[in-house]
Amino acid sequence: MKLGVCYYPEHWPTSRWRTDAEQMKKIGIEYVRVGEFSWSTIEPTPEQMNWQWLDESLDILHEYGLKVILGTPTATPPKWLVDRNPGMLAKDEQGRERGFGSRRHYTFASLEYREECRRIVTIMAQRYGQHPAVVSWQTDNEFGCHDTILSYADADLTAFRLWLKDKYGTIEALNQAWGNVFWSMEYRSFDEIELPNLTVTEANPSHRLDFQRCSSDQVVAYNKLQVDILREHSAGRDLVHNYMGFFTAFDHHKVGEDLDVASWDTYPLGFLDQEAIYTQAEKQTYLRVGHPDFGAFHHDLYRGCGKGRLWIMEQQPGPVNWAPHNPTPADGAVRLWTWEAFSHGAEMVSYFRWRQAPFAQEQMHAGLLRPDAEEAEAAKEASKVASEVEQLSQALGMDADELVSLPSAGKVALMFDYDACWSLDIQPQSRAYRYLFWCYRSYQALRELGLSVDIIPATASLDTYDMLVLPAQAHISADLNRRLDAYQGVLLAGPRTGSKTETYQIPENLAPGPLAERLPLQVERVDALPEHTQPAVSGRWGVGVLKHWHEQIKTDLPCLLKDHGGNPVLVGEGRHYYLGSCLDNSVLKASFAQLAGLAGLETYYLPEGLRIRERGELIFVMNYASHSIDFVPDGAELVIGSRRLEAANIAIWKKC
Repeated sequence: MKLGVCYYPEHWPTSRWRTDAEQMKKIGIEYVRVGEFSWSTIEPTPEQMNWQWLDESLDILHEYGLKVILGTPTATPPKWLVDRNPGMLAKDEQGRERGFGSRRHYTFASLEYREECRRIVTIMAQRYGQHPAVVSWQTDNEFGCHDTILSYADADLTAFRLWLKDKYGTIEALNQAWGNVFWSMEYRSFDEIELPNLTVTEANPSHRLDFQRCSSDQVVAYNKLQVDILREHSAGRDLVHNYMGFFTAFDHHKVGEDLDVASWDTYPLGFLDQEAIYTQAEKQTYLRVGHPDFGAFHHDLYRGCGKGRLWIMEQQPGPVNWAPHNPTPADGAVRLWTWEAFSHGAEMVSYFRWRQAPFAQEQMHAGLLRPDAEEAEAAKEASKVASEVEQLSQALGMDADELVSLPSAGKVALMFDYDACWSLDIQPQSRAYRYLFWCYRSYQALRELGLSVDIIPATASLDTYDMLVLPAQAHISADLNRRLDAYQGVLLAGPRTGSKTETYQIPENLAPGPLAERLPLQVERVDALPEHTQPAVSGRWGVGVLKHWHEQIKTDLPCLLKDHGGNPVLVGEGRHYYLGSCLDNSVLKASFAQLAGLAGLETYYLPEGLRIRERGELIFVMNYASHSIDFVPDGAELVIGSRRLEAANIAIWKKC
């Protein structure tokens, strides 16, 4: 439970650096991220390196006992490099070049740019790989930010053709897998295949899915190039990348296989305002604290991408500059977000940024310090968290460094699969349906019952979970099917599960495909509904409405929920259940409560805006509501806070 900050010494006079380091220590900061946007400062002209500023700043930070996360500067290649290698630039779906002038102006598939990355990362790793201040490296910054995963440049076409040949071997196999007999789309060779843009109407969905997979694999290869260099020259340091919220354009699990820790950049107010998932009522209710499940969802998702290890690399400290509207957080919100991250297993929370910049694109983005170097409100809240962490460690009889050993795993697993996300987003059938949002609303219903959830990939071990939810696992691989067959807990498979093959075709036995072995049913027809059409649902497990997606199911399994016409919506018995429709929160939560009861799990119907998270013997309670709430967990004693939680406040309880 450490605190960090993102720091840009190159933005400030050298006379300020020592003062900054001293002030960081005073607040309780231990980790400092440096360097991820500094290529033009390090190498202002080709092959002429300027290390003095970075040498001096790292030495000062080390002198004050601060631990440095050093970023590779590859997210912002300098102008001279772009001019020398114009083929490195990405192109958008309309074929327009995405040029220099901000950041992320490259395509992952460019071999020219990869060589430049290899060069600069090697030089940095050789120089600082054994520096005593450097305890970790961050590769690049926010892969895919500003919609930069899918690129349609020449380099991407070359990479795609090679990827397809490696996957399919022969063009005949590709034609069969893609169903290219449809609309006379058959190819004679891999050299005839183009990128799936600029087609007259919809491109072949199998073509699009494979291009998405290929583009994701370019990110994996690009990241691994840097990882291999850093492991060679800076052994023993944690390697990390900072992911983003509600971003699914590449497979974070595959990238995470090469890293030691997953981190992400959390901006609760910015995402509340810009995301279509939230209703206007939610946006108003949680205007200054963010939605109660935004941070938690991503903490649990990315912890699963990081081999169980999680950092927050950028925590919103005040108003941001990039959302449609940018309100100031409520008093206490920054402290609330920090403790929530710790409750989900975060080892470190780093605030973005140290000092608000008075220039360039982010001059309206707040920091721990104002532009005049005076402390902003968030600095005081960070300092309070630092003192509370010490208080908690004393109450538990543990050294502060030992708090990382507190277990963070939940007893409920929710499966999130990037490939399933791409599959269902390519042909959503209803504009109101989106895989990510359905997974999020399923997670929300579980959290409102007070359940601690792990979000797991399709490759994860299932043995430790009492309850498993597959919100919409489009493709059930043979390996996953074997593990589901051996799973001894309570299983719920949601709508669209098993509805596609690996090559994006409807399975011969229809959905749920391989799951029909343990869930004997068939999805005979689907009804993709607009937002304003919400038929009634009722049955032994609750009353509500269904939304967005409704399946016509043929089965002899017991029916627990039916639609207004008496057709089955939720069916099953014993340990296996199938939900054929997206449900509203009330009946979805009631159904999850029934399943949790079958799994032997205790549930709460929490007050609106209140959330809890168990971590070992601790119970963290967080109030996102705008009013005070009284809440006392059963059989627990108070460690921090009070039984009456004021708005934007937290309490920590210990099980007796």
